[in-house]
Amino acid sequence: MLMGGSMVWAGEGEVGPGVPAFTVREGYRVTLAADKLDEARFMEFDDKGNLYLAQPGKGRILQLKDKDGDGVYETRTVFLEGKKSIHGMYFNAKDGWMYFTVPNAGAAGRARDDDGDGKAEKVEMIVPDGTLPGGPTGHPFYGPMVTEDGKTLLVTVSDSRNMTAELDSPNKTIYAFDIDGKNKRVFATGVRNTEKIRYRPGTSEIYGFDHGSDNFGQKYGDEIGKDQPITDLNPPEKLNLIKEGAFYGHPYLVANKVPRPEFADREDIHQLADKMTNPVWTLGAHFATCGWTFLSKDYFPGHRGDIFVACHGSWDSVVRKVGYRVERVMFDPMTGKPYGSWMIVGTLAKDGKTVLARPVDCVEAPDGSVLFSSDSTRQIYRISKIDK
Repeated sequence: MLMGGSMVWAGEGEVGPGVPAFTVREGYRVTLAADKLDEARFMEFDDKGNLYLAQPGKGRILQLKDKDGDGVYETRTVFLEGKKSIHGMYFNAKDGWMYFTVPNAGAAGRARDDDGDGKAEKVEMIVPDGTLPGGPTGHPFYGPMVTEDGKTLLVTVSDSRNMTAELDSPNKTIYAFDIDGKNKRVFATGVRNTEKIRYRPGTSEIYGFDHGSDNFGQKYGDEIGKDQPITDLNPPEKLNLIKEGAFYGHPYLVANKVPRPEFADREDIHQLADKMTNPVWTLGAHFATCGWTFLSKDYFPGHRGDIFVACHGSWDSVVRKVGYRVERVMFDPMTGKPYGSWMIVGTLAKDGKTVLARPVDCVEAPDGSVLFSSDSTRQIYRISKIDK
C-alpha cells in the first residue's frame, strides 16, 4: 500500500494515495474514486453525471456524486433497495429510467428519480419474478441493455453452472422484451456468462464478453487443481458481436469452433460448429472478463472506439494467477474490428501471487476518464491520463 500523500511510481504509470501498488502502463494514472463501500460491483452513469453502483448482496443500488469534479465521489445515496439482488444496470437516456436485473428472482425492473434527490420515486418490476431462470445458482448473472430505438429490452442470462448440456435451455440465452417487459422472446443463444452488452459508439453493433468454461482438460487427464496443463490455457475468454438469432457455441464449442472433449462425439457437433458464430477477439483463458466499457470520447488520445474491460482473475489456473487487470482492446478505425489488446492496470503484486484487487466493471466517466470497481477491496478507482 502507499504511504503519505504523494504520487509514487509502480511500473511506468502512477498510482495515487490509498491505491494498492498496481502495475500501471506508462501514460496512465490510477487514483481512488470511492472508498469504504459495502460492496463494489457493476456501475452505470446517468445523463447528469451521477454514478450508480450495484450491490447485489445488499439488494440495492447506490447513487454517488462527484460534486467538485475532482474525480472523487464524496456523497452516497441509496437510490433503490429491498431487492433479492441487483446485478446489471442500464440507463436509458430516451426515457430517463435506470433498468436493472434481479437474477435471484428471475426478474428485471426500472427505477427513476424525478425530483433529483438521488432516490428512486418510481420503481416498476416490468419483468416479474420467475419470468427468467433464476434462484441461488452458481452463476446468477444477468445484464440488461435497451436497444438504440428505445423499444426493446435485452437481458443476458448465464448458464447456471460451469456448463449444462441441454441444447434447448432457458439459461445461457439472451432474451428480448418489449420495453414494458412484455412479449418475451429468444434473441441469441450459446453464451455462458455474458454479464454486460453494449453498443459500439457510432454503430448499431452490440458486443459482449463471454467467460470460457472451466476444466477443459479433465477428460484428457488433467488433475483439476493440481496438474492441469491443458486446462490452464484453455479455453479463451471471448468478445462476441451479438446478433439476433446467433448461436455462440457454449457449452459444446469454445474459441473458434473447437469442440469441448465431452461433446466431441455428438452426432450433431459438425452442424453445431457450422451454426456457431465465432468471437471477434479472445483474451487469455480464465481471465474472467466481467464488466467493460467502450470509449466514446477523445480524452485518451487515439482510444475512441476501444474497450476497457475489467478482468476479475482466475481460480481455474494452477501454474500462475492470470487475469487480475484492466485490459484495453484496440479497434482498427478502418475496419472497425479488434486487432490487439494489452494490460492498462495489473492488480497482482510483483510476486505474481498476491491479489491486490479483483476488477469487476469499467465505465467511462463524463470527462472521458475510466472508473473500475473491485469487489475484493470494496473500492472504485479512476484511470486518467498523464499529460506530457
